[in-house]
Amino acid sequence: MNISQRIDRLPVTGMLWQVLIFTGIGWLFDAMDQGMVAGVMAAIGSEWQLQPSQLGLLGSAGAVGMAIGAALAGMASDKWGRRTVILLTLVLYGVASGLSGLAQGFGMLLVFRFLTGLGLGGELPAASTLVSEFSPATARGRMVVLLESFWAWGWILAALIAYMVIPVYGWRVAFFLGAVPALYAAYLRRSVPESPRYLEQTGNIGEADAIVSRMESQAGLAPLKAHEKSPAPPKSRRLSLLELWSPAYRRRTLVLWILWLGINFGYYGFVLWIPTLMIGKGFVLIKSLQFTLIMSLAQLPGYYSAAYLIEKIGRKAVLVIYLAGTALAAYLFGQSVTINQILIFGSLLYFFSLGAWGAVYAYTPEMYPTVARGSGTGWAAAVGRIGMIAAPYAVGVIYQTYGKVTGYTYVFGMLTAVFAVVAVAVLILGIETKGKSLEELAETSQAAR
Repeated sequence: MNISQRIDRLPVTGMLWQVLIFTGIGWLFDAMDQGMVAGVMAAIGSEWQLQPSQLGLLGSAGAVGMAIGAALAGMASDKWGRRTVILLTLVLYGVASGLSGLAQGFGMLLVFRFLTGLGLGGELPAASTLVSEFSPATARGRMVVLLESFWAWGWILAALIAYMVIPVYGWRVAFFLGAVPALYAAYLRRSVPESPRYLEQTGNIGEADAIVSRMESQAGLAPLKAHEKSPAPPKSRRLSLLELWSPAYRRRTLVLWILWLGINFGYYGFVLWIPTLMIGKGFVLIKSLQFTLIMSLAQLPGYYSAAYLIEKIGRKAVLVIYLAGTALAAYLFGQSVTINQILIFGSLLYFFSLGAWGAVYAYTPEMYPTVARGSGTGWAAAVGRIGMIAAPYAVGVIYQTYGKVTGYTYVFGMLTAVFAVVAVAVLILGIETKGKSLEELAETSQAAR
């Protein structure tokens, strides 16, 4: 019985919860930084007299860094390990977030937001891969969605900071607050071990065995004796970008790239702009931020319902249902005219979109074998960031071109179409991964050659 088989026979152990919580703390502060950008955009637009297209560029600057960071860190995590990449990227993100609060001009702020994105983009796919590889098949999807749920808590903290701090102390303090806990999370993550599946893949059987033996002891199972363990496998070569499009992985890569591109475009098309769009509808800054805070609370039931359903009805079904729900909510939000409509349809928009995000992070690492999991996940995230780069700027251009009333409706009509197309793509091209071991899924892909 090899390392991966030993993990899959385990229940959820104390070590897995430790990995989830420590990784999730960093995830929370990542989200807090991203969430504060929405409040900052609304505040800095007035202070620096920026045009909507310039505000869109501010949202896109971090996304450029996230795209590059995701691609590079994904490959780096397959070479040097998931844990190493997580720690380095989190420190980079924290330092750059603090420097953003010191920016003296628009150009300087764009540079610091790019560096922040570089760290953030590299950390997220490596973190989801680590939790996925620590988890047994029966709980893998649920644990990764729970990791993603830390994003909701971070976004709620960001909304609180935007509502309570920015109007009083200014936007710079928000970035300073985002830097300190991120660096502290990097300190906490020294307690997170490396993925035993990765260690097994790279021939470090002794270290992998020690980690899994601790997990077996925590589960009340006798650790396997030395002669029952598999010998160290030969070190496997890593897959190139072109090989992700080989017959074995082509369908998986295609559906993931469409999924990541579309959900990034749709999500960041509305989430970074909602406070500004609310001001355009006649609400003052503090009321706009209050509405955003209320709507952000709907993320939590979105995540937790997806975490429950993903092991009941499967990843593909959850993705299709929640993406379709997001499309419908985006359309209704675009038609809203009263405060009650804004709050109800806005809450549904956050509920469905963040539930879908949780499923995306659970689904993606399952599509590739260990030798390519970091690279495959990283490249999917990198392609997705193209949508994140384009969306804030596209929304700004549409809003500026068509005005505050018509432009508002056009923006959400565009986002509705994007979410609907992605839901159909997953329905047609997606494969189901629920209940299957990572090794079984890898063998299925090899059979497609």
